[in-house]
Amino acid sequence: MTDVVIAGGHGQIALHLQRLLAEAGHSPAGIIRNPEQVGELQGIGSRAIVLDLEHSSAAELADELAGADVVVFAAGAGPNSGADRKLTLDRDGAILLAEAAELAQVSRYLMVSAMSTDDFDPESDDVFQVYLRAKSEADADLRGRDLDWTIVRPGGLTDDAPTGTITAATTTDRGSIPRADVAAVLFALIESGAASRTQFEVIGGETPIREALAAL
Repeated sequence: MTDVVIAGGHGQIALHLQRLLAEAGHSPAGIIRNPEQVGELQGIGSRAIVLDLEHSSAAELADELAGADVVVFAAGAGPNSGADRKLTLDRDGAILLAEAAELAQVSRYLMVSAMSTDDFDPESDDVFQVYLRAKSEADADLRGRDLDWTIVRPGGLTDDAPTGTITAATTTDRGSIPRADVAAVLFALIESGAASRTQFEVIGGETPIREALAAL
């Protein structure tokens, strides 16, 4: 049994992942800001951790990670948020989780990033450009840490049914992928330990997930 703590526990990818983990006999926990979401996480077999990543210290977060085997950053400020929250959550929240993981001696860190994040315009204050910058800087911070990290950069996210097959490579063509398949990729990474200290892009494809990850 693997103990997994997921930041952004009420997001769609995180909910899919927690279901997969619970059904396989693992022990998932989701970090959420809104206590009204506790029941939903419990209903899918997950443990809820009510904590605001934007107003917590690394030490406070580390206390919640004690005993975990893996942390996953799947949090995001969302499409209706302003540029400031892209930096305070998408970037700083991811960095806070890395700092807390180090304090709690949790070595495995999976990052849900995004395709093309390194292509941002550093001079722009456009919200999407700031989002790309935030994700890019969070990824760069993680790559510089002595953690067992994997950075997953999916293409355009859809709510389509999972296919169980993907294309994964350091760089892929542009494309889309169901959120449920991204969750299945994370699940396979947790179970297999594949793609250690590896960053890759992932879109829909024809290769079974575990086979694609083993080839990275």
